[in-house]
Amino acid sequence: MTGSLVVVGTGIGATRLTIEAKAAIEAADQVLHLIPDPISVHAVEQLNPRSRTLEHCYVEGEHRRDAYARMVEEILTPVRAGKRVCAAFYGHPGVFVLPSHDAVKQARREGFVAEMLPGISAEDCLFADLGVDPAEAGCQSYEATRFLERRPTIEPRAALVLWQIGVVGTANHSAVPVAPRLGELVDRLREHYPAEHEVVVYEASSFAGVAPLIRPTPLADLAAAVTPASTLYVPPLERL
Repeated sequence: MTGSLVVVGTGIGATRLTIEAKAAIEAADQVLHLIPDPISVHAVEQLNPRSRTLEHCYVEGEHRRDAYARMVEEILTPVRAGKRVCAAFYGHPGVFVLPSHDAVKQARREGFVAEMLPGISAEDCLFADLGVDPAEAGCQSYEATRFLERRPTIEPRAALVLWQIGVVGTANHSAVPVAPRLGELVDRLREHYPAEHEVVVYEASSFAGVAPLIRPTPLADLAAAVTPASTLYVPPLERL
């Protein structure tokens, strides 16, 4: 039997698992998952009891890329043994999920059939929860640490979304998230936006019936509003 790989997203919360993803999970000989939400984990394991987590690949204080490399190997090992493997990741499997992309690329290089199915991401939830249409004024989207390191040109008349601001400036895995460069991030934004510009600290809800975290705050007070799982939405300035 020839091994294969399908990578799926479980969406933000168990109720957002797509029909397509459910079918892929049920059909797999082996399911490997990385999902922080215990209800979603339970849903996956109910669909296929041949499931196990990849969480053990993380090592405290170690660079996250080392953990991702171990995940790729764990995913591909049963593929090489001829099994139909499903790798399930929280949210959209292609958004801020490096091992999903690496596993698909490596599987294809080795001659296996590999595909990625879309899921409902935190960005999809943000647009719905904040009532934002990214096509209206345009939308820029960056991971917060890379935003600081690469210093891309900002168009303040378009919306700006910054991901993982609650761990900005860190590359190592830690059970206690820290954001050592959050002040630097505020300073960088202050180059383009006034201190009183109202931004939104956002966190999608993983549970049905539970409201998302939506915390408007002046840019100057951002640090006091951030949580470890925060995303930052910066509305566009009025046209000059």
